[in-house]
Amino acid sequence: MTATLITGGAGLGFLAASPWRNDGASGTTIAVGTVVWLFVTQIVAYGIAGYVAGRLRTKWPDARRDEVYFRDTAHGFLVWALSSVVGLALLGSTAASVVSGTAKAGASMAGAGTAAVAVAAGQAGDSDGFSIDYFADALLRRTDPDSTDNQSDVRGEVTRMLGRSLAQGELSDEDQAYLVKVISQRAGVSESEAQARLTQVRKAADEVEIKAREVADEARKAAATFFLWAFASLLLGAFVASFAATFGGRARDL
Repeated sequence: MTATLITGGAGLGFLAASPWRNDGASGTTIAVGTVVWLFVTQIVAYGIAGYVAGRLRTKWPDARRDEVYFRDTAHGFLVWALSSVVGLALLGSTAASVVSGTAKAGASMAGAGTAAVAVAAGQAGDSDGFSIDYFADALLRRTDPDSTDNQSDVRGEVTRMLGRSLAQGELSDEDQAYLVKVISQRAGVSESEAQARLTQVRKAADEVEIKAREVADEARKAAATFFLWAFASLLLGAFVASFAATFGGRARDL
């Protein structure tokens, strides 16, 4: 019953969703519908399972009424426990894939702003922005950035400097002064305007990173909310199975 209802709910969810903007159900509606359907699934599936377990048990003529009630409750609870363990074992790989995918998506979105610059720069370094290319550039950096020998790699050097600054969250005074000179000479603007351009670009990059982190945080909160509601639905399933088994037991003893 659980597999059947979940399959049907998934079909209804796909019918309600739409890849087109402003078309179909909203994300909030789908999330609420998913939680409600999960609760309905637990009530229907474990209600039937608990009732059948109580109805098919052996009659206990020598047991007192409260003892019969306890045994019926235990039978219903065992039905829920066994089915939950088997279900988790069968769906373990799928659940692990979902959790892992959520975590990886959050980490990827959180570092989206930095990763784009790092890939463009071709850096070979770790997550804190360490790059051999950057230090090689620093060793070979000329006093005059407009030197002819340095023209071919100015763009790559600037990209690596910006990538390192985004990864570390700051730009050193030496790098900033050098970038201002490069921008001024290459773009043909004053150093004050070059400084304004640099500030604007770094501000835009910081805003992109902040938005990426906000999206990752929203994904984390959504995943946490879903699993908490799933936990509540499992507890409800245990109660429904135990309670329904008592009705099945009473019907058996009539």
